[in-house]
Amino acid sequence: MKEITPEYIDRIKEIIERNDSQAAAAELADMHPADIAELYQGLDLREAEFLFNLLDEETAADVLMELDEDDRLKLLSAMPAEEIAKQIDHLDTDDAVDLIQQFDEEDRDEILSHIDDVEQAGDIIDLLKYDEDTAGGLMGTEMIVVNENWSMPQCIKEMRQQAEEMDEIYYVYVVDNDYKLKGVFPLKKMITHPSVSKIKHVMEEDPASVKVDTPIDEVALDFEKYDLVAMPVVDSIGRLLGRITVDDVMDQVREASERDYQLASGLSSDVDADDSILAQTKARIPWLLIGIASGILASIILATFEDQIQAVTALALFIPIIGGTGGNVGVQASAIVVQGLANGSLNVREFTHQLGKEVLVGLLNASVISGVILIYNLLMLPGELAVTLSVACSLFVVVMFATILGTVVPLTLEKLKINPALATGPFIQISNDIVGLIIYVQIATWFLRLFSA
Repeated sequence: MKEITPEYIDRIKEIIERNDSQAAAAELADMHPADIAELYQGLDLREAEFLFNLLDEETAADVLMELDEDDRLKLLSAMPAEEIAKQIDHLDTDDAVDLIQQFDEEDRDEILSHIDDVEQAGDIIDLLKYDEDTAGGLMGTEMIVVNENWSMPQCIKEMRQQAEEMDEIYYVYVVDNDYKLKGVFPLKKMITHPSVSKIKHVMEEDPASVKVDTPIDEVALDFEKYDLVAMPVVDSIGRLLGRITVDDVMDQVREASERDYQLASGLSSDVDADDSILAQTKARIPWLLIGIASGILASIILATFEDQIQAVTALALFIPIIGGTGGNVGVQASAIVVQGLANGSLNVREFTHQLGKEVLVGLLNASVISGVILIYNLLMLPGELAVTLSVACSLFVVVMFATILGTVVPLTLEKLKINPALATGPFIQISNDIVGLIIYVQIATWFLRLFSA
């Protein structure tokens, strides 16, 4: 493990500037691919290419998979199709698919045509057919498979042959003559049952598996539930197609979390800190413009309320409280629902139950909040009973509305197959600001008329 400091990056840059290939190769020799990928982040494309050309093919392939997608694509775009195909030869099929998916269809075909291993190329083509957000799009085909009717000696022989082509062995899967998944063969059984007649007598039956079309978020929940490092993927009739490893799942979970965080922050597309100014502006501006539009709408609403505000200026003091409280309550309610949907503790089918639960929570919150503001206004504005009641009642209604909206919106989005994280961002905040203001205006107008009469 190498610490990549700014000083070290400057040192590498000096070596590259001197065009000292021998010194650069010596620096890279003992570095982990992940550290080399981190080093690349501090280099420009020319410098990264210089170092990349010094790596052996296997290490270069590992480094490519450690890079983030944008840096990887920049590096690959400068390489001919033949060179990319050589890197793919050293990758598992799931990683190869991740890499090749970054290219358009024409470039994919050219790269695949240069892959020497026809079987590997065929596996990649098959995997590209699956949706990348499903188990099929995440699985690899490298695994050790034995037949349930094999004897132990035959099983060991086959396992040795298959293992020669693999970097890591997680599980040994047992299938029947139709290639349907029947169980998992524990390696411990090789020692404790060396003379068993057939594998099916010692295998662990009914292993946890996922269908090829299972969404990634459900796959991640299964990994967490069963504490697995790898999971087999089967088709609709139970035939073994491939396997998913926990590192691939964690990568997907991390990427999904980043997308959700950005969506909740009001970013309309996936951006990184090192993206261009134009790219970051395009990602930020949509919700900012929507916010401006909502502000204009709020000013129009207040303009209709101008006479009441001029007559009772204390009403204007509580406008920020109404909007801010509604936004906070809505974001809290939606965050609970989105978190429950993400970790599997909440299901869309529990819509009514969750809504009822949140309504009760909302009632308690609304009672406490409106009670506090009521007591405060009675003490601080003893002669403004209309204002006191307007603010307290408005807060009660706004909190209830925000609670219901924050619960219903993410559940509805989930049902419509839209990312529910959208409900934890500016959408909820802006909706509650506008509706909260309308509620306040209407209730205040009613109380002012009541007391003036």
